[in-house]
Amino acid sequence: MNRRTFLRNVSVASSALPIVSPALAAMSSPAKKLGVALVGLGRYAEYMAYQMKECQYCEFRGLVTGTPSKAESWSKEYNIPEKNRYNYQNFDQIKDNPDVDIVYVILPNAMHKEFTIRAAKAKKHVIVEKPMALNPAECVEMMNACRENGVQLAVGYRLHFEPYNLEMKRLGQEKVFGPVRIVETSLGYFSGQAGEWRLNKKLAGGGPLMNLGVYCIQAGRYITGEDPMAVTAQFGPVLRKALFSEVEESITWQMQFPSGAICTSTTTCAAGIDRLYASAEKGHFELSPAISYGPFKGRSTNGEMDFPQINQQAAQMDAISKLLLDNQPIPDHIGGLEGWKDMKVIEAVYKAARTQTKVSITY
Repeated sequence: MNRRTFLRNVSVASSALPIVSPALAAMSSPAKKLGVALVGLGRYAEYMAYQMKECQYCEFRGLVTGTPSKAESWSKEYNIPEKNRYNYQNFDQIKDNPDVDIVYVILPNAMHKEFTIRAAKAKKHVIVEKPMALNPAECVEMMNACRENGVQLAVGYRLHFEPYNLEMKRLGQEKVFGPVRIVETSLGYFSGQAGEWRLNKKLAGGGPLMNLGVYCIQAGRYITGEDPMAVTAQFGPVLRKALFSEVEESITWQMQFPSGAICTSTTTCAAGIDRLYASAEKGHFELSPAISYGPFKGRSTNGEMDFPQINQQAAQMDAISKLLLDNQPIPDHIGGLEGWKDMKVIEAVYKAARTQTKVSITY
């Protein structure tokens, strides 16, 4: 998909959605907007830049890329002045740029740690895409760097601001239908192209578990309100061996929670699926589509869910920016600690799949 086609598709999808959530729409326009620099101008950065046009508390003001032609074309499209354009070598000079308050790291997973730490040393707040890093130890380094430099760290957990997923969280944690016993969640796309960085284990750290599995892990955690204590897992068959020679093509795993709840998840690059289902003692609730960009659909034992379809990226960015403008801390459920916990689970899932044993998780 080329850039023009991608943005056209984004525009068509967005035209069916309200621009922002009702809560954000009710906020008064701030006297100041925070400036955001996007690091890495891949496909998700395209989506983020486009959707941020609707933000009230921040705006896209800077970019970091290793491709000069992208720097030129993006600067023209988004009116980014030359002084706010950086490459990966001179990125540290961003510390002297008052136009930039937040650095959003949207790079291959192996580069998250380096640029989070460099941004923190430049005294800029950091948002990093999922997964937070390649392993839990890197997450700790990133959190320490931000704390030592007096800046805040958030992870791009957009679904924590999305009404349908927030309702799934409420129904589960408030035990509306009693204690949750079973969660099933799956996310997959038929994807994979030769040369894509996500197929390179050194850059990606793994396959669909690293790319998509965070959403499934998150869903199990925010519906139960618990952290899994143990996992079992199974690699799926490799159907396209030439493409998936370094990373898995599919993986299924089971998370066991302290309450006795079980969450079974699958992520795959071999088929399309996007669903979330939870069953409790006295009822059930589900979404499908559930995790992608929507439009979401949901129902429970009580009937159909009816919530606004929102601009998820604008909601995420405005909520984080409002906290920073108000000098409030980033809450744990969207911060580095949450990213670290997800990586603990991912690490355990891979170990369980390799060894075919149950793997316990300690936090």
